[in-house]
Amino acid sequence: MLLDVKEIHTFYELSHILFGVSLALDEGETVCILGRNGVGKTTTLRSIMGLTPPRGGSIKFRGEEIKGNPPYQIARLGIGFVPEDRIIFPDLSVRENLLLATKKGKSGGGWTLEKAFELFPVLNTRQRQMGGTLSGGEQQMLTIARTMMGNPQLLLLDEPSEGLAPLMVELIEEQITLLNRKEGMTILLSEQNLSTALKVSSRAYILEKGQVRWQGGIAQLSESPEVMKNYLGV
Repeated sequence: MLLDVKEIHTFYELSHILFGVSLALDEGETVCILGRNGVGKTTTLRSIMGLTPPRGGSIKFRGEEIKGNPPYQIARLGIGFVPEDRIIFPDLSVRENLLLATKKGKSGGGWTLEKAFELFPVLNTRQRQMGGTLSGGEQQMLTIARTMMGNPQLLLLDEPSEGLAPLMVELIEEQITLLNRKEGMTILLSEQNLSTALKVSSRAYILEKGQVRWQGGIAQLSESPEVMKNYLGV
């Protein structure tokens, strides 16, 4: 098991947000966290990354307890985080954004500019363009590619399709699928777009009011209209 989250409780000051959330990922899986706005999807990812540390429970990565570690240590262990707000360096070029994040893999190989441009060909044509002048979809691609330049073993994606035009959503879906199937990347994503989640994931966890209310395979979810209606409003 690559990631094992057990019974975490996370707070924002006095507000209790996550109530005993548990989830797990094996290597090579793409798993999604679903739910309406405000149910704790982003907080779950931030808890794993150490940005909003849980006050209780356990988070193990490759069998090592990481709860309580600062985010930079968690990143060094091999977890990459792509936030919803697509934080990039707007006054640096696409190429410079990627080069800043370059980190050699443990075997000396890993992600290179050429590999990033192969997966995200749009970035190749924009590599000398300033990051702040890219469209929202292009910035999302840049954020994902920049995270991959750090050679993570687990990729956390927060609402990757949020605010994007339909064509860009399709491109992001294709690239997430390629990352998983071609590169073998393990991915945990939070997503409100059910269509995107069903296309790219193999399993799902559904949150409601900071608790896991349902979990199972995507095929099982697709055949459960009551679950989707009750928890996702579709």
